Amino acid sequence: MKTIAILPIPSPDGSPVYHAISGDKQSSGKTAGQALDALTAQLSDTDFGGTIVLQSFRGDPYFSEGQKQRLAELMAAWREARDRGIEFDRQLPAELEALTETELQAASDRSATLLQVVAS
Repeated sequence: MKTIAILPIPSPDGSPVYHAISGDKQSSGKTAGQALDALTAQLSDTDFGGTIVLQSFRGDPYFSEGQKQRLAELMAAWREARDRGIEFDRQLPAELEALTETELQAASDRSATLLQVVAS
């Protein structure tokens, strides 16, 4: 069974284009479903089969939309400081670290919930 990743990538006009990737094969589509369909058409029956789990990339009970937005803001500020060769605000690294820890815990909690659903 192959692993397939589907990533939303912003296009020049700001709307997302979805890229599906599995090994050396890839495809794109206006929706995650279009990208997946185009990719699975390239795979043999033995390459693809199993369970599909979709992550919405929106806030959820484990990591809210506000937390996602703040994490994106902090990462953008950190990248800008790095690219300009200036010091990142001294108070922000602790907040950034706390949010990344929370996001990691959220991913773990999501996985645990998924395993409970699959097992039942």
